[in-house]
Amino acid sequence: MKPTTVMLVDDHAVVRMGFRLLLQAAADMQVVAEADSGEEACAKYTEARPDVVVMDLAMAGIGGIEAVKRIIARDASARILALSAHADASHPKRVLKAGALGYLSKRSAPETLIEAIRTVAARRMYIDASIAQLMAVQDVTGDRNPIEQLSAREFEVFVLLARGASVNQIAETLHLSPSTIGTHLYNIKQKLAASNQAELTLIAVRHGLIET
Repeated sequence: MKPTTVMLVDDHAVVRMGFRLLLQAAADMQVVAEADSGEEACAKYTEARPDVVVMDLAMAGIGGIEAVKRIIARDASARILALSAHADASHPKRVLKAGALGYLSKRSAPETLIEAIRTVAARRMYIDASIAQLMAVQDVTGDRNPIEQLSAREFEVFVLLARGASVNQIAETLHLSPSTIGTHLYNIKQKLAASNQAELTLIAVRHGLIET
């Protein structure tokens, strides 16, 4: 039986090594490529053509969500499992909307990764149980995170700003003009009632969008 081929995308070499060792222990898994950024993942995907991409979201540069969008734009049949330490509902909603088939918390048990990869490889959706519960509770109670007001592009800009990137750095990363990023920044501040970048970072931390 042909093994499921996997590409690991994470900006921490130690994390990739741990995942690789875990998957090598499974007879039906084979790691065929690795990348340490969203940009490298997009470049390597076409050559490697893995059955499943395991994509970390919190990376420098374009980040995981934008990388998912770009890979799906090239190959609508790509099967991507998003992996993140974020404990919020915004990231899974947005990355699933971008085209990922699964979302797994890094806090999950190691064997859960193998289960999630097998599920996504079979073209079935997989969502971490704790995250699925959080999403369900928000839908039932109508308790909306204010960050949900942000558009997809505003969300990308918001997360990069919260991580400390400048307007010019974000413009270069997202291939947009600084004036466009400035417009997004104005809209973000208005929607989140924030007056400066420090307040945006505090909001991001409070909602689990970035790690302290």
